[in-house]
Amino acid sequence: MKSVTYGPFPGGWPEEFDTDFARMAAAGFNAIRLFEMPGTDLLDAAARHGLQVFGGLKWGQNADFFKSPGLYSAARVSLAETLRIAARHPALAGVYVGNEVPSDLTRWMGPVRVREALEELIDLGRKIAPWLMFAYANYPSTEYLEPGNADFSAFNVYLEDKTAFRKYLKRLHHIAGDRPLVISEFGLDSSRNGLDTQARTLRWGAQAALDCETAGVTIYAWSDRWWNNGQEILDWDFGMIDRENVAKPALAAVSELDLQTPTSPLPASIIVCTRNGRERIGACLRAVQKMTGGGMETIVVDDGSDDGTADYVSAEFPGVKLIRLEASGLSAARNAGAQAAIGAVLAFTDDDCEPDVEWIARIRPLFEDGKFAAAGGPNLPPRPRNWEEAVVCAAPGAPSHVMLDDEEAEHLPGCNLVVTRAAFMAIGGFNPQFRTAGDDVDFCWRLREAGFRLGFAPGAFVWHWRRPSVLAFLRQQMGYGRAEKLLVRKHPTHFSPRGDARWLGFIYGGGAVRVMNRSIIYHGPTGSAGYQSILNRMLPLRALDARFDSVRSRISLIAVNLLQPRLRSWLRTRRFFLRLCLRRSPGPESYEDFHAYCPGDRGREDFIKLLSERCWKPAAATAAWDFEKAGTKVMLAIEHGENGRKTLLVRVSGNTALLPFPLQPG
Repeated sequence: MKSVTYGPFPGGWPEEFDTDFARMAAAGFNAIRLFEMPGTDLLDAAARHGLQVFGGLKWGQNADFFKSPGLYSAARVSLAETLRIAARHPALAGVYVGNEVPSDLTRWMGPVRVREALEELIDLGRKIAPWLMFAYANYPSTEYLEPGNADFSAFNVYLEDKTAFRKYLKRLHHIAGDRPLVISEFGLDSSRNGLDTQARTLRWGAQAALDCETAGVTIYAWSDRWWNNGQEILDWDFGMIDRENVAKPALAAVSELDLQTPTSPLPASIIVCTRNGRERIGACLRAVQKMTGGGMETIVVDDGSDDGTADYVSAEFPGVKLIRLEASGLSAARNAGAQAAIGAVLAFTDDDCEPDVEWIARIRPLFEDGKFAAAGGPNLPPRPRNWEEAVVCAAPGAPSHVMLDDEEAEHLPGCNLVVTRAAFMAIGGFNPQFRTAGDDVDFCWRLREAGFRLGFAPGAFVWHWRRPSVLAFLRQQMGYGRAEKLLVRKHPTHFSPRGDARWLGFIYGGGAVRVMNRSIIYHGPTGSAGYQSILNRMLPLRALDARFDSVRSRISLIAVNLLQPRLRSWLRTRRFFLRLCLRRSPGPESYEDFHAYCPGDRGREDFIKLLSERCWKPAAATAAWDFEKAGTKVMLAIEHGENGRKTLLVRVSGNTALLPFPLQPG
């Protein structure tokens, strides 16, 4: 998606849209993002020029909408009314239900409550128009505020350094989990930075969004003419068109961006090992045939199948190199495929996987500079077809990558593992003692011990069908436990005395990283950090598919969550552990809420400065308060209203008389 923000403008929408939309289409844009819901005239014009429209729900998100519930009720009514009018228009692609709820207000209202409110808006929109896409436009100051039910993760990112921008995009892929990542705003003010700098920045920013495998980028903004909070903004010039409707150099720079994925071939041999996979392997090989970006050959290693798998492959896929083995185990089969391969790079996947069409094309850049000897990407479960598949997709224990940081992996599962032949041979390939599982863990640990590094490409994914039933899934987990028993013997330092694996990195769970009731958030001193993240090391699991969310599914998922780690532990160490949490959480502190007069030219930072000058001490960076003094704690937030009106919100636990400004109740 190559998108641009449009409006709001002083004086409202222009009399006609065709002139602007024709220029957008000529510049290669295929979508526009609005900050309010579109009317029929705008949608009709967008359709005439081949533009998809993402509407924006405009509501009182810059105020405490729990204290003033009418603001949230109005948002629900507005969303429902506009969708009933416009939802079936072919030009409407989706809706942003919110945009950058301020970090201080999010903290004031409670991050979990705010997230749940956004999720309720998405649920409402999806109930009315399930064919549309719904998301929330987040930003780094509330990185944790990801709705669990959004169709894609969207972030407004303003970084003027190319290296920092690319690095942050890699981080956002892990925040997004399984779902696509969209850069919902990226821009630069030409009045402060100059026209040429704006053009260069937008060009490399849009290119970075493509190179770093996002699903799209939205340039902010189309025009310098901008209306916000009831007034025209005259000291910002973010547009690619100036106030006289003349194109800046930035428009030409962004027009040059080519959205096509690079297709330079990677000399890879694709190796698929199978045992009794006749019903599965056809879909896998058809997906491999459709891939772009290289692949010199496809090798199928039949590991002693007795269901006719080899004959099926030979008859239906004559171009595939087929190797028949006596039943020898998964590691031996993979080694046999590697020995027969002619490629300089060996790409392994499983017979229950369907690689994406760009799987190899997305892997290729990681091998260009020689930094990584192996690479892989996510393995994503296809949409479940029944309640049991939904439970399995949401359960822990699926094959997952483990990340040391945003681009280097500690472990890559064998269903999405690409390695140079040189590195493969240097460590002797896979260990044949691992016949059904554990081979990829052993392989990755030995690669790292030999000094090789594993890279991660978030766009290089394979669809990986999970077990079709809860019982089959639990049997698989028992097999994993047996394999881990071998790993404990071979790699004792990678396990705790109790037998738990010691990973240095984060285990990918598939769910978007979002705030939960016990999450610890780094807010920074006085809650002012530009990047505010969850500090706990647990990445959330995938949510239960809403189509199969029933009492039966929930009970089954609870049972699986209890059984899965315990079955693996028993097969691994003959210990059936039971963890009990007897620690009682402390009750909430008592406090009172006030508000104070806030002149239009003053903001939260002015009151922070005032308290600092009066010897108030900043609270801890993860605390729920901004300042402490003599046992009194204070939190500050600003509500923004129309025409620049602002209200200071003050939460106090302790002696209000210590505050150096007058307060009014609630």
